[in-house]
Amino acid sequence: MSGAPMADVIEIRGLRALGFIGALPEEQQRRQPFEVDLDVEADLSAAGSSDDLDDTIDYGALCANVEAVLTDERAALMERVAQRIAEVVLADERALAVTVTVRKLRPPVPQHLDTSGIRIRREQPR
Repeated sequence: MSGAPMADVIEIRGLRALGFIGALPEEQQRRQPFEVDLDVEADLSAAGSSDDLDDTIDYGALCANVEAVLTDERAALMERVAQRIAEVVLADERALAVTVTVRKLRPPVPQHLDTSGIRIRREQPR
């Protein structure tokens, strides 16, 4: 275990939107449902003391920005979408790191599969 203190976490679960994400041609023709989870590591102590929205990362704005990536950008891979979401989250320097999970809710495979997805973790550049 490192000597670094553990960061506080803002959790976003089950953010759903329709997007053009997929390697198959038909996936680029019709929007598909996706779900995103975020764990945003940040120091939330000031907000805990002040009870002021300006002292934290506004999760409403965070959700709107993530939704914009899903609905406005096209990608062949969920990995690309997760990377773009991480970049958007980390644009706020108060976000120290983020874990992004992207799930395709109806993956186009012949097997019975509830979801397919990926998870990445990115940190602020040092």
